[in-house]
Amino acid sequence: MAGSYEDRDGKIWMDGELIDWRDAKVHVLTHALHYASAVFEGERCYDGKIFKGHEHSKRLLKSGELIDMEIPWTAEQIDAAKREVLDANGFTNAYIRALAFRGAGPDMGVAASHNPVRLAICTWEWGSYYGDAKWQGAKLDIAKWKRPSPETIPAAAKAAGLYMICTMSKHAAEKKGCSDALFMDYRGYVAEATGANVFFVKDGEVHTPLADVFLNGLTRQTIIAMLKEQGVPVHERHILPEEIGGFQECFLTGSAAEVTPVAQIGEDWHFQVGATTRKIAEDYDALVRA
Repeated sequence: MAGSYEDRDGKIWMDGELIDWRDAKVHVLTHALHYASAVFEGERCYDGKIFKGHEHSKRLLKSGELIDMEIPWTAEQIDAAKREVLDANGFTNAYIRALAFRGAGPDMGVAASHNPVRLAICTWEWGSYYGDAKWQGAKLDIAKWKRPSPETIPAAAKAAGLYMICTMSKHAAEKKGCSDALFMDYRGYVAEATGANVFFVKDGEVHTPLADVFLNGLTRQTIIAMLKEQGVPVHERHILPEEIGGFQECFLTGSAAEVTPVAQIGEDWHFQVGATTRKIAEDYDALVRA
């Protein structure tokens, strides 16, 4: 599907009803547009089934709570809305975006407790997030920005404002011919990519950064559980940048990214698309379509 995302056929669920895609609009004084008072979820539907859909709905509510924004729908109502919009658009394999945000209202400063909290759910057909890198291996830049301390941001929320440095870092990466960028955190440890978690493999064992300053992705949790069930040792720990060169494989995980191998980080670190990465990618694909 080509063209602007605002100019498409289809339906979007908005505040309890299905509306035409092109009519899903908000006022320029919507609070979220000015102050990033918004949280969202990205999830995928495979063969008619939303993978971990209820967990995503619950996380959306939790994210709202973490930014002091009570979302006036239950997880079950959000589940039903996602199903409704998928059916309305006739999709069985699609990406789903649920967005809760503070709308326009009597407040137009930093505070917005009197403004309505709105909810929109959109869906569209979307292939591999990283394109051909899904099979060939992605190339990652090193972001100049750092994941901040959880004392400065609600790190466990999937909040719109936390993605500002992600957008800037991905733009910089794309200008260098890279698929994405890898963040370090404020302490200097390896953190995550702009929209995906990162894993490394060495001698048949898997290492992944401890999720103490970034979102503990649902796909990340799924992959860790799968690896452990298969008897693969998984080490969730702080990883220093100087360790990267000692790993043999690297891959990214996320609802959009699924499992994507990494072929290169920066100019110096190269990885093979090895057996561990290939197997977990195949197993994940089988799981989401089970």
